[in-house]
Amino acid sequence: MSSFRDMLRAIRDYDNLTKTSEIARRYFVMNAFDGVLTIIGVLMGNLVAGVDDPQIVISTGMATCIAMGISGLWGAYLTEAAERKRDLDQLSRHTLTDLHDTRIGRAARVATVIVALVDGLSPFLAASVVLLPFFALGSFPAITWVYYTSLGMALLTLFGLGLFLGYISRGNLILYGVKTVVAGAIAIAISFLLGG
Repeated sequence: MSSFRDMLRAIRDYDNLTKTSEIARRYFVMNAFDGVLTIIGVLMGNLVAGVDDPQIVISTGMATCIAMGISGLWGAYLTEAAERKRDLDQLSRHTLTDLHDTRIGRAARVATVIVALVDGLSPFLAASVVLLPFFALGSFPAITWVYYTSLGMALLTLFGLGLFLGYISRGNLILYGVKTVVAGAIAIAISFLLGG
């Protein structure tokens, strides 16, 4: 138990050095937002095409979730590792000291992993939540209801992300929630227009 506490203490210390929590928070919201809007696109594409087989929606939706997760994880890891290495190399040159095996170097490596995990998991999880009604198809009278429930969950998830942004900014929570829902509503409306 003390090793777990030590690990948490080290992560807090590294966060103070690298501001990882601020970066991770931004990545979480941006990529969860992207995940929900992407799944809205998948759902609307299937809905306007008249797909009534829930297995097709689940398969395409989960494949999309996995692709977004891998893209976020891999892309963020490579990008963050390159940026952190550049900053560490530059600091090492200025201080005339190799900082790669120091507390600062370890903090940079931990920050890279944390940011990559948040970047990869947030779109995957957010999009997966939106697909949940398709796993409970028997609870609905028709597949159209499943689509509408999933789209409703997407808008609700976007609203939740907006509330979180309002909380972070100490702004109007409802206004932020409405702003994020508008993006989802626009995506749904344009998809209907294109499919109609």
